[in-house]
Amino acid sequence: MTTTRYDKNAKNVLGQELVPCSFDPVTGFYRNGCCETGPHDLGLHTVCAVMTSDFLAFSKAQGNDLSTPRPDLAFPGLKPGDRWCLCAGRWKEALDAGMAPQVVLEATHEEMLAVVPLGVLKDHAAA
Repeated sequence: MTTTRYDKNAKNVLGQELVPCSFDPVTGFYRNGCCETGPHDLGLHTVCAVMTSDFLAFSKAQGNDLSTPRPDLAFPGLKPGDRWCLCAGRWKEALDAGMAPQVVLEATHEEMLAVVPLGVLKDHAAA
């Protein structure tokens, strides 16, 4: 599947072209499959994370239920193994709580480096 990019020059945390995170389910602030960001993305949806049951429970406990389907918002609900563009702050919060999901470095926007150093992201890199 191809995507309409918000920023064709977007880079990932490795300094390379940002690759899509997920088309099933379709993720990203712009719902184009990519963890791109822009002036309207106040949550900084920049980290491509692989969902786990522990993280989904953690996020729900923090008031952001990502696992329950919301047909009215065309949101299928996430399950373990799904990739999703998370808000940078939520991922950092999960990191601090020892609940951070793994990160797909090639699909994580370079803006994430303003929140967490590359070494920390590499420590949580998905295989």
